[in-house]
Amino acid sequence: MQAHYSPLQNLNVVNSRLDKTQDRVSTGLKVVGAVDNASSFAIAQGIRSDIKAYASVSQGIANAKGTTGIALAGANAISDLLGDIQAKITEGLNPGNTTQQQAILQADFSNLVSQINQFISSAEYSGRNLLSSGSTNAAVISNIDGSTIAIRGNSQVTAAATILAAQAITSTSVALVALTRVNDARATLSTVLGNLGADTRTITFQDDFVTKISDAQEVGLGSIVDADLAKESARLQALQVQQQLSIQTLNIANQKPNVLLSLFR
Repeated sequence: MQAHYSPLQNLNVVNSRLDKTQDRVSTGLKVVGAVDNASSFAIAQGIRSDIKAYASVSQGIANAKGTTGIALAGANAISDLLGDIQAKITEGLNPGNTTQQQAILQADFSNLVSQINQFISSAEYSGRNLLSSGSTNAAVISNIDGSTIAIRGNSQVTAAATILAAQAITSTSVALVALTRVNDARATLSTVLGNLGADTRTITFQDDFVTKISDAQEVGLGSIVDADLAKESARLQALQVQQQLSIQTLNIANQKPNVLLSLFR
């Protein structure tokens, strides 16, 4: 059975509905607080907390990507430099070089090896260097449950650079030893590049996964709390018309006693 309201009661009902609809249109939310829907609001708050936690995870992963990206750039630069060093050693293997020529080659060789250390020291991101001496594995948070993934330290690059720095190409005999050492260094760099490439891919995959999960959480949150603005706007217009009609009805009802009194004058 449909309830019958007095004009004043009807106006109050319409005003109440109008206030709620205006709130939904202005905020874009159908669930603003626990008063609107306690269970939905509680669920929404939990999802909001998870979304913030996923944002923190994404920040941690972004830092890890920066660390591995810088280290990978440094390792690539060193790998290219080892090609130049090998070429310089090969020049030093020429028995036809004069003593002066061999000294010039030695100076070039020393400068190239020193450049390796420059690349290593520059491969730092946010206080972490995966190529430096003593670099160890680092744990990176990967999910809101506290699980982590590891990125490997590659201090063997520094060790290889130290070995190369102890070499010389002042004669063909020592240059031959230096050639063996640079080949060892190239093998080391191949391993390091493989480590960094794999770790970077792992981090990238996890970053994509976390982004998709966070996006799905956003969609789920929206389905719980977001208002249908098209429907709410239409409802707002309808209620505004109802409000105007209710006010007119109330005014008419208020005028009736005055009409009756005039009959007794």
